[in-house]
Amino acid sequence: MRKLKIYLDTSVWNFFFADDAPEKKEITLSFFNEISQYDIYTSAIVIEEISRASTEKKKLLLDLVKKFSPILLNPDVEIERLAGLYQSRGIIPLKETDDALHIGYSTFYELDILLSWNYKHLANLQKKQKIAIVNLEEGYHKPLEIITPYEVIGNE
Repeated sequence: MRKLKIYLDTSVWNFFFADDAPEKKEITLSFFNEISQYDIYTSAIVIEEISRASTEKKKLLLDLVKKFSPILLNPDVEIERLAGLYQSRGIIPLKETDDALHIGYSTFYELDILLSWNYKHLANLQKKQKIAIVNLEEGYHKPLEIITPYEVIGNE
């Protein structure tokens, strides 16, 4: 059986160190303990978001990314176009371009899952339905699951 292809947005990396959110941190650590079951991906957008963190946090996060060595997806104008559609249709706010790009990367590269702790813009049923409609209209027929780490831990 092939491994699921999972894109990790910045929130998943962040919650590895989230002492202020112990339940999400515990679930995130459980996910990382099982990570060998999956093919993991990320993008330059995640690295850019990490680079905006404090010096100490940035080092922790970049070391974590290096340790788990996700496949770094290449940018493409089609990803930007898709992100623009999610924003112009009011699915993702204009000021949240990075969130729209995470979806664009996951869609364009036909990944199985976009993993996120972002309930407001990503792991949200109404948003997922609207994203699926745009993707279908644009010729992307592979369903994209946008879920939290809680929804994948313990799977075999």
